[in-house]
Amino acid sequence: MEIDPVCKMNVDPKTAQWTSEYKGKTYYFCAPGCKHTFEKDPEAYSTGKGPLIKMM
Repeated sequence: MEIDPVCKMNVDPKTAQWTSEYKGKTYYFCAPGCKHTFEKDPEAYSTGKGPLIKMM
């Protein structure tokens, strides 16, 4: 399992529908909103310094 860097949910990389590449690493997301948020500031989220977003 991978951790969504935006909301911290577990994401199965085998079935993840939303991914993004940043600095040679693939990030996996639980929803398109998390992917969009990550892509607005990938440096913050890839280093764990982005704000935690809770998905409902």
